[in-house]
Amino acid sequence: MQLLLGAWGALVVAFLFFPILVIVVYSFNEGRSLATFDGVGTLSYARAVWDPTIASTIRVTLVAALGTAAVSTLLGTAAGVSLARRPGRWAPWLLGLLGVVLVTPEIVSAVSLLPWFVTLGVDAQIGLFNVGQVRLVIANTLFACVVVTFVVRARLAGLDESLEEAAADLYASPWRRFTDVTLPLARPAIVVGALLSFTFTLDNTVLSSFVSVAGSTPWSVYVLASLRAGLRPEIAAVSTLLLGLTLAVLALAVLVLRRDPAGAGRGAAQLASMVGGK
Repeated sequence: MQLLLGAWGALVVAFLFFPILVIVVYSFNEGRSLATFDGVGTLSYARAVWDPTIASTIRVTLVAALGTAAVSTLLGTAAGVSLARRPGRWAPWLLGLLGVVLVTPEIVSAVSLLPWFVTLGVDAQIGLFNVGQVRLVIANTLFACVVVTFVVRARLAGLDESLEEAAADLYASPWRRFTDVTLPLARPAIVVGALLSFTFTLDNTVLSSFVSVAGSTPWSVYVLASLRAGLRPEIAAVSTLLLGLTLAVLALAVLVLRRDPAGAGRGAAQLASMVGGK
């Protein structure tokens, strides 16, 4: 039985990671297409670096990911702290709405966002909503903000409020209690939420394909469009680099979680179970 379980586990691991290994190997293809392997080299990486279109898409993607991480961390932290420390009659309703956002199919969110951007940007002549980067940040923040909220709330909900009550007994102002006590307690979850928001934005193809505009094409949309002409080794090379970036970000998140596995880890586990059903 143990041998059978080991074999099944190896099969599952191979099923999950073999496609990733293939794209990493083909990123060193010297040919002009991923359909054939014409030798080993790093020419595809050089072509990717010097391709202005690819460089533009990577820049758009990274800027959108950083913007999304910043905005969602700010909003999600405020919401998570409020839900954990000052829950009222509105809290269950807000949690329900956030849960709906988390499990709503991306295609539904994308279709609903597009006319909203057109109405505000074109009909109402609000130029900010015609900027591709702004659209990408807003669209991705809708999901990422919920991620941060649940992680921060789970972190603080599992901690005793005695330290904050002690600070209040010492006549600390509400702002001082937040910055000196609450914020340090929530910092691991905040960092993890920001990192997850960043990584989610990197490959959000459905939302990005609906809200992006000419001149602000993210990497995932560029790859989708490239399927019509055939995938080139440069795409595999950049995908491998982004994979390395994602692994580095996740490794950083793991390091943060290891510093406080009981608190932030519980939030990450809750989030993983919810995202898995999306």
